[in-house]
Amino acid sequence: MLAQQRQQAILERVRRTGGVRVADLVRDLGVSDMTIRRDLEALADRGLIEKVHGGATVAGPGSTEEPGFAAKSVRQQPEKEAISRAAAHLVRPGSAVALSAGTTTWTFAHHLVDVPDLTLITNSVRVAEVFHRSGRPGQTVVLVGGVRTPSDALVGPIAVQAIRSLNVDTLVLGVHGMNARAGFTTPNLLEAETDRELVAAAQQLVVLADHTKWGTVGISTIARLDRADVLVTDSGLDKEARDELAGHVGELIVAEPA
Repeated sequence: MLAQQRQQAILERVRRTGGVRVADLVRDLGVSDMTIRRDLEALADRGLIEKVHGGATVAGPGSTEEPGFAAKSVRQQPEKEAISRAAAHLVRPGSAVALSAGTTTWTFAHHLVDVPDLTLITNSVRVAEVFHRSGRPGQTVVLVGGVRTPSDALVGPIAVQAIRSLNVDTLVLGVHGMNARAGFTTPNLLEAETDRELVAAAQQLVVLADHTKWGTVGISTIARLDRADVLVTDSGLDKEARDELAGHVGELIVAEPA
């Protein structure tokens, strides 16, 4: 297969599946690791793909682009469900827990509705609705005020002021992206400010992030990787990325989607 044909095959696969791994391409195309990396470099130079650790993804949006809640909610659903199941045991009955906004934390919220005597603080309209619909007695839900973002987060000075007066046992944080240099990031400046206040209010930080978040960088950093006491991800994350994260976070939990 000529280089041009091979690169076209790689590009079609990236567009079809959303991402590829170098190891899989080496096996499937029967060429060397170095050849595949050169092909990815050539495609990236033309702006057709985006190179990430261990592979490539479709050419990504800018660091300030923020998809809406509905668009994000259909992505990586099995992974988000597996992550939520694996993280559920981290929340104890009778504790005060904060949940940030996002589709992964929204999925996780459904696993908390049966935890007794829970006090929940959130800046997510969607998360608050999950608990409101459950109607379980003995649970207290605090929804902070603020300006609503495309991801249905409440942010800004009103949210920040409310959170600064609170202390919680655990913050469960969803993120837009993560990498070794930038840490945990978001494309929304006001949401980053609000999330940083949630981090400051928590004794324990639990981050929920599926494998597609690795290598994605939003414009604003929420926290460094080593601030996370626990990071829960899924088995789609390659070994190199797992090793990198395990060297920074307190505990790395890898969930297996059904």
